[in-house]
Amino acid sequence: MYVYDEYDQSIVDARVEEFRDQVERRLSGALTEDQFKPLRLMNGLYLQLHAYMLRIAVPYGTLDGRQMRMLGHIARKYDRGYGHFTTRQNIQYNWIKLADAPDILAELATVQMHAIQTSGNCIRNISSDQFAGAAADEVADPRPWAELIRQWSTFHPEFTYLPRKFKIAVIAADEDRAAMRLHDIGIQLLERDGVLGAKIFVGGGMGRTPMIAHEVKDFITADHLMSYLEACLRVYNRYGRRDNIYKARIKILLHEIGVEAYREQVEAEFAAIRDLGLDPPLAELARITAMFKGPDFDADAPDTVDRSDPDFAVWLDQNVAAHKQRGHAIVTISLKPIGGIPGDASADQIDLMADLAERYGHDELRVTHAQNIVLPHVRKADLHAIWTALREAGLAEANLDLISDIIACPGLDYCSLANARSIPLAQKIGERFAGRQRELGELKLKISGCINACGHHHAGHIGILGVDKKGTENYQLLLGGSGAEDVSLGKITGPGFDEDGVVDAIERVTDRYVALRERGERFLDTYRRVGMQPFKEAIYG
Repeated sequence: MYVYDEYDQSIVDARVEEFRDQVERRLSGALTEDQFKPLRLMNGLYLQLHAYMLRIAVPYGTLDGRQMRMLGHIARKYDRGYGHFTTRQNIQYNWIKLADAPDILAELATVQMHAIQTSGNCIRNISSDQFAGAAADEVADPRPWAELIRQWSTFHPEFTYLPRKFKIAVIAADEDRAAMRLHDIGIQLLERDGVLGAKIFVGGGMGRTPMIAHEVKDFITADHLMSYLEACLRVYNRYGRRDNIYKARIKILLHEIGVEAYREQVEAEFAAIRDLGLDPPLAELARITAMFKGPDFDADAPDTVDRSDPDFAVWLDQNVAAHKQRGHAIVTISLKPIGGIPGDASADQIDLMADLAERYGHDELRVTHAQNIVLPHVRKADLHAIWTALREAGLAEANLDLISDIIACPGLDYCSLANARSIPLAQKIGERFAGRQRELGELKLKISGCINACGHHHAGHIGILGVDKKGTENYQLLLGGSGAEDVSLGKITGPGFDEDGVVDAIERVTDRYVALRERGERFLDTYRRVGMQPFKEAIYG
C-alpha cells in the first residue's frame, strides 16, 4: 500500500497545526461559528445533533493494522468506545469534543491518516473495489490510479471550491463492487489490444435527484487519463450551477445540457490541455504502482478447507470469496450482527481486526462501501482460526449480501439533516428476518433517514427512505434498485408506513417473492421479471 513521502507527511502535519490554530481561535471567541464552519468542514468536522462528528479519510478503503489500531485508539480515548464505518469507505466518530479535534488529527498524522477533503465542495475520498489486488477478474489493480487521483485532487487549486461536492470511484472489473455508476465520475479500467485504458462515466449520484452516470468516453488510454479527468472537472467547474445547492451537482448539469453537449465540451477542453504535461511521468506512476505490489504469497498453501464444522461452513459459503492466488481467500467481516448497528465496531473489535490482519492477512484491511471490513489476502489454512476469533468477538455473522447485511446511515439518532431514525429500523429488520435470511438469498436492503440518501436507498433491492410526515417519522418503501453492474434505481411502492408498518410491509414483499420466484432467481431478478404490481398487491391489498 502507499507510503507517505516527506512531502505527503509535511502537508498533513502542516494542516494539523493550521487547524489547531483555527480551533483555538474558535474556542476563544475570535471566530464566530459562521466564520469557523467552512474551516472545520474542510477538515471533516461536522456539528451534529448532539456533538461534533469527525470523518476520517481511508483512501480507497485501504489501511494497515497500525492504522486500524489507531482508529480503535481514537474511539477509546476521544469518543464513546466505537467508530462508524461509512459508505464512502471512511470512518466517523459521533461524540467528538471540539477541543480534542486537533489532538486527534495529530495522532492520526503519526500513522499517515487525516480528515482532509472528507467534507466541503471539493473532490472527496476516492473510492474503489474492496477486492482490488486480490480478485481474479480485474485487468489491473485500480488502487495505484485511485492514489494518483487522490494526489492530483488534494488541494487542487481549481477544484477546491467546486459548485458542489464531487465523488470519484475507480474499478477494474466487469463486476461492480463499488457502485461505480452512482458516482459523479466512475472509472472502469479496461484493456484493449494490450493497452490499458479506461471507460469514463459521468453524472451519477443519489441524493434527492438520483441518476445513473452516463458513458461519456468509451476508451481513454491510461497515459491520458488524468488530463481527461481534468477536462471533465473543468467543464463542470465552468458551467455547474452555484445559485441553487439542489441543482449544483454535475448530474444536473448533464441533465440540463445533455450528454452530447457535455461530451463535446470535454473533448474540446481535452484537446486543448492533453499535451500540456498534466499527466504524470511514467516514472511517477511506476513509483506509486510499486507500492501496491501484492504480498509474497505462500505458493505451497493448501487449497482445501475442512468444512466439518457446520457453522464454519455456513460462514465460508457466505463471507469468503475466491482469491486470484491458489490456496488463498478473501474474507469479509460483517459489521452487521443481528440486532446491532450497521457499520459500527467497538474499539476492542477494531483492535481485533487489526490483529487478524497482522497475523493472517499480510497486514492489510479494506473498508467496503457496504460498511463491512475485508481481509483481502488470507491463507485458506488460516480461515478457521480467523472465524474462531471473529466469533468470540461477535464479528462472525454469516450474512454478506443477505437481508440483514443492511446499509444504513446514522439517521435521526445523530444527523442534523435526518427526518427519521435508521438504526432502530435496521435492528428490527435484522431481528425479524434472522431466521429466514438464507432462505431469501441475496437481498440487499438499504436505509436512508432523509432524502440525502447517505444510506443508498435508491440502490437497494429493497430501499427505505425516512421522511417527515406532519411531524412524525414515516418510511417510504422502494423496490428494484441496484448499485452493481446491473445498476438501476428503485421505485417507490406507494404510501409510506410507520416503523413497525414498514417491517411488516417488507415481510409481505419477501413472502410474495418466495411465492413467485423461479429456480435460481434472486429477489431482484424476480422483481424485474414480474414488475411492481404483484408486490404492490401484496403490500397494500
